[in-house]
Amino acid sequence: MRRRPPPLFTRGTRCVRPLLLAAACGALLALGLGAEAAPPQDVLSPAGPQAAHIRDLWHITLAVCTVVFAGVLAAVLVVLWRSPRADSASAAELDPVSARERRAGRRVGTAVAASVLLLLFLIVASVLTDRALAQLSLKDAVRIEITANQWWWEARYDDDDPSRTFTTANELHIPAGRPVLFTLKSNDVIHSLWVPNLHGKKDLIPGRTATLQLQADKPGVYRGQCAEFCGFQHAFMAFLVVAHPPAEYEAWAAAQRRTAVASDDPQAVRGRALFLGGTCVMCHTVLGTTASAHRGPDLTHLASRQTLAAGSLANTPQDLERWIRNPQQFKPGVNMPASNLPDEDLKALVAYLRSLS
Repeated sequence: MRRRPPPLFTRGTRCVRPLLLAAACGALLALGLGAEAAPPQDVLSPAGPQAAHIRDLWHITLAVCTVVFAGVLAAVLVVLWRSPRADSASAAELDPVSARERRAGRRVGTAVAASVLLLLFLIVASVLTDRALAQLSLKDAVRIEITANQWWWEARYDDDDPSRTFTTANELHIPAGRPVLFTLKSNDVIHSLWVPNLHGKKDLIPGRTATLQLQADKPGVYRGQCAEFCGFQHAFMAFLVVAHPPAEYEAWAAAQRRTAVASDDPQAVRGRALFLGGTCVMCHTVLGTTASAHRGPDLTHLASRQTLAAGSLANTPQDLERWIRNPQQFKPGVNMPASNLPDEDLKALVAYLRSLS
């Protein structure tokens, strides 16, 4: 007796499965940030001059392709409408070079010439856009070195004065109205940095250094994403770009340069001892302590960030505890091992990390 398939695969539900898949993809994109709080990630809503150039090129390309599509479709319809119909009584056409065919040849030649001109126009528009992207003034630019890892981002803010250099992770802060120069590197595989509202994609290739320049015209929060498949957790390698008013940015940068402030809370003090006496110091840095490893993200000001694990979770005490307890549950394959701390020790560790603002 033939076994009946399960209900999910019956004919009546096949049309529903694509809708369920689309809903699941939308839920994954909103993971960690919350659907209502997710910042914009829209290449057609530029928030800076670089993204505006790319948007303009898109509109030009769309207009040209629309005209070409409409022209081809119209030509096909005219041919179908005007083509002569033959039946069994129609005489055969034995002349291979009839006047009608010569006229058709001229029309085809005209269409080919128009296509070549339109392609040349798109090439010129693309070259001009590329030149415009490279002409952003870098006077008084903020210099940030970004290093991609599986699967998180390290950001080092450079300065002519080495004492003003600092490092953060998975969240970029920039001043609005001021150019930013990114120096891009990769520690493992090929990644690609993409902030659609501010610029196009740029690859980060191991052993090579690339640069990317952009500017945010107005304050806001913009979502970025790794746009090159870089491993199992590629989709969960996101970051935020927070554009501040100039004075607010300077205040943020000054806070990031400070070492971690020791909390007087007894639970946080106990958590600090657990952090420094455990395996956390083998991967992470907390300025002002003996933790100075660079395998994982810098945690000096972890509590000031909006997300955890490169945008995978919200930076709340509950999610931080869940992340430390079992990172593989959220990002299978991540280098961070699961924790076997007792509940009280884990809560103390979370209290300490939450004090690092």
